[in-house]
Amino acid sequence: MNSSSPLALHPTIFVIFGITGDLASGKLLPALLALYSKRMLPPNFAIIGFSRRSFSREEFRDYIREHLNVKPGKYHEEDIKHFLDHMSYEQGFFDNMPAYERLAERLRSIDDRWGQCSNKLFHLSVPPNMYEGILNNLAHSKLTVPCDDLSGWTRILIEKPFGNDIETARSLDKLLEVLFEEKQIFRIDHYLAKEALQNILAFRFMNQIFEPMWRREYIDKIHIKLMESEGVHSRGDFYDRIGALKDVGQNHLLQMLALVTMDEPRSYAADDIRRERAKVLKSLRRISTSELLKTAAKGQYDGYRSETGVSPQSKTETYIRLQASIGSSRWRGVPIYLESGKAMAESKTEIDVYFKKSKLKILDKKLEKDQSSSVSAAERQNILTFRIQPDEGIKIKFFLKKPGYEFAIDAKTLKFKYADVPSYADLPDDYERLIHDAFIGDQTLFASTEEIMASWKFVTPILANWDRLPLKSYQKGTKEIE
Repeated sequence: MNSSSPLALHPTIFVIFGITGDLASGKLLPALLALYSKRMLPPNFAIIGFSRRSFSREEFRDYIREHLNVKPGKYHEEDIKHFLDHMSYEQGFFDNMPAYERLAERLRSIDDRWGQCSNKLFHLSVPPNMYEGILNNLAHSKLTVPCDDLSGWTRILIEKPFGNDIETARSLDKLLEVLFEEKQIFRIDHYLAKEALQNILAFRFMNQIFEPMWRREYIDKIHIKLMESEGVHSRGDFYDRIGALKDVGQNHLLQMLALVTMDEPRSYAADDIRRERAKVLKSLRRISTSELLKTAAKGQYDGYRSETGVSPQSKTETYIRLQASIGSSRWRGVPIYLESGKAMAESKTEIDVYFKKSKLKILDKKLEKDQSSSVSAAERQNILTFRIQPDEGIKIKFFLKKPGYEFAIDAKTLKFKYADVPSYADLPDDYERLIHDAFIGDQTLFASTEEIMASWKFVTPILANWDRLPLKSYQKGTKEIE
């Protein structure tokens, strides 16, 4: 293994609750395999799956190999084989204390074999309604307690959504406070780990040609979009209980808002970055009922009610559009549009920053007289776009004079794409990065308690009036909804 990797410093056991679920096979295990193939896991590491299904050792290995969601030929067969050698399974129900006692004994036996106390990382790859029971059982079985000699830490990875509203989020947070220290808690919003999203901070604060204009005097509006061409598919039962506002609005969209509008942190340490993200979320203006009815929209794609697990009478939204605003002096009066939908025309996530139009009236009058310009006065607006996925990159729309005798304006685009730079083309997967950072204890890409509470404080009043908004129907493949 690569001894220079921070992950090579200490033996570590990674426990996955719900290893037979879609998240484990689709995200967690491929991320761990990627880290292993890059020699970024410790020489002594183990992955223990915990779930209610009954497997023999060979049946479990065969199941994992069959469900390991990686492209054929991406890894050497020897790497996959040796990776599977590090995996084992513990059968048990999440509400059964003896199963946790067996798990604790399994961890002790691994430590004894290694002759050293190991780090323990617990990942809750389960529905949110199971969090409380699992967390309590982990605590009662003392699995969350580090070794007596303090040579090994314990950490917990928790998936979104963190609660169902501000009260349930507070309840979950209080439970976590009792069982863990804040430095042990890693709340996953996987969008924070996307390379192109992280690059927003570098782009803003390392390029002074933009940051001085990053304020209401120069920016007209911001539009944050998270569109998916696919429907809910196998997530129907889960999705129908939460909808788009809770699934992506309360977390992904608001985290992107925080990154694109936050002030420069004192340092790039996790605490300072998370503090600035939280400040933005705390300063979001509450949307009144009248504003909500006037500016917001929600919709449901045709055919959603026929999806597996979805109620035939479902009123759950698969599309949302909100107009948010920040109360700080820097952003006061700048509308920020948050939009997301399933079964749309294309899958894309991007942030458009619209700069205010030129105030040079003399130039406008000159252009009005010239009919050869390809850009109308209404269209003459610089737009900076952060493309998060796919085709990660940055582009800016700008204007120049057409060659010739007349003063005609043309629109052009400057672009940067990660894929165009060979050394940038192989971007780490978001879960790969998250697991890596959880191993080394870096919480920068994980949501803090302050951020969670601030986002729910903004969203909960919206939920209180959500049913008053009409639910619009739209066809699959729709580009935009009025």
